Amino acid sequence: MPLKVSVGLSKKIGQPDYGSLGASCHVEFEADSGLLQQDLDGFHRHVKNAFVACKQAVEDELHSEQRPPSAASTNGSNGHHNGNGRRQGGPRRATSSQVRALESIANRLQMDLNRWLEQTYGIPVATDLSITEASQAIDALKASSNGGGR
Repeated sequence: MPLKVSVGLSKKIGQPDYGSLGASCHVEFEADSGLLQQDLDGFHRHVKNAFVACKQAVEDELHSEQRPPSAASTNGSNGHHNGNGRRQGGPRRATSSQVRALESIANRLQMDLNRWLEQTYGIPVATDLSITEASQAIDALKASSNGGGR
């Protein structure tokens, strides 16, 4: 008697301005029920392969949805990225208030903001950060100014 196997994965990521983006994948397939008694490793391989396929489909979908259609025309050829490709044609830039906050916190900490940004994000100046990255950077710098806590 065939065994019905269902594998699914959902992922949701935050976006600027309290938005979010989600994707899910669900796969059902039949497997020989003898796998459970005679070849548990084979059963796990089938399930893992289905899960890996779902995971890749979800990641591909989320990645394709993060790039705005006019990215090529708005980003020009500046090509800044943080090493994993997130910045190419990416989300909206940091606000002027975020940039001022980063500069203020860095001054208070007596640190070289541009060097820290380059080491942390692979981006040379605060104005090249996305809104989300700037928010994360502010939180990180605030945490370090509070001795690591909030």
